[in-house]
Amino acid sequence: MQRRAFLSLAAGATALPATLSITWADTYPSRPITIIVPFAAGGATDVLARILAERMRVSLGQPLLVEDVTGAAGSIGVTRAVRSPPDGYTLSIGTLTTHVLIGALYQLPYSLLTDLAPIAVLGSEPLLICIRNSLPAKNLLEFIAWLKENPDKANAGIPGAGSTGNLAGLAFQKATGTKFQFISYRGDGPAVQDLVAGNIDLMIEPSSNSVAQVQAGTIRALAVPAKTRHPGLPDVPTTDEAGLPGFYASIWFGIWAPKDTPPDIIAKLNAATVEALADPDVRAKLGKLGQQVVPRDQQTPEALAAYQKAEADKWWPLIKAANIKGE
Repeated sequence: MQRRAFLSLAAGATALPATLSITWADTYPSRPITIIVPFAAGGATDVLARILAERMRVSLGQPLLVEDVTGAAGSIGVTRAVRSPPDGYTLSIGTLTTHVLIGALYQLPYSLLTDLAPIAVLGSEPLLICIRNSLPAKNLLEFIAWLKENPDKANAGIPGAGSTGNLAGLAFQKATGTKFQFISYRGDGPAVQDLVAGNIDLMIEPSSNSVAQVQAGTIRALAVPAKTRHPGLPDVPTTDEAGLPGFYASIWFGIWAPKDTPPDIIAKLNAATVEALADPDVRAKLGKLGQQVVPRDQQTPEALAAYQKAEADKWWPLIKAANIKGE
């Protein structure tokens, strides 16, 4: 009798965690969710997070709070997300820079590829080549000529060494035979402010950081490094049209949860993300920023995991070969 009672209790104890997990997932979310943005407020990732948070609230029934955690090319914000409880209440939104490139720039105490649970690829957007208004150059070729006449005198704002803008800037130097200095900021937002103020000369960063300023006339866009023009800036030529054919640069975005977040919760978050990306209002807002939503079949956790791994295989060897170190 005692042995049967013990076995019954043991079986019940074994089933208890699974029961709790199911209950936990069924009641999720029961309180606000935090999305950690690893850049300063006002940048491309911050804007995207706020647009998604507003729509995902409808699907999940809870507010999604955006928290900007800056520094070290985004690694500080990502680290906070990795170390958060795997309960679905802390999410990590980021980019090629924060969820791939920093893996080759820093000695991270975790693995970007295994210590985060992918939720979905969100989309991509081209970068934008912008300069301060007081520069004499009126188009891309004139700007390249000015850079050649003033080697190492121009300053480009970037959100940290090894960031997408940094690598795009290095590629631009190689493609044009020019040289300029890089100044690191805690995010694209502060860098754009300095570009507007005329304290730096150029930026080659995600277009959503500077579309509003270009439209307002406070900075000047010379070219979109893509095959098509930016929908929000139809008068700005592509690099092909501006005299630098074949020079393209873009960035992609994704969203993750901490490792070991229950699969049912990941599924709920993915479903809410997919619903948000399908919303016409969300797509219109993203379109104005130049961000393109990826096709539905690429909006899965598995697709993000595969893409992240492929990007790491592509970029990590190049960063290490160039001996670029995080600041």
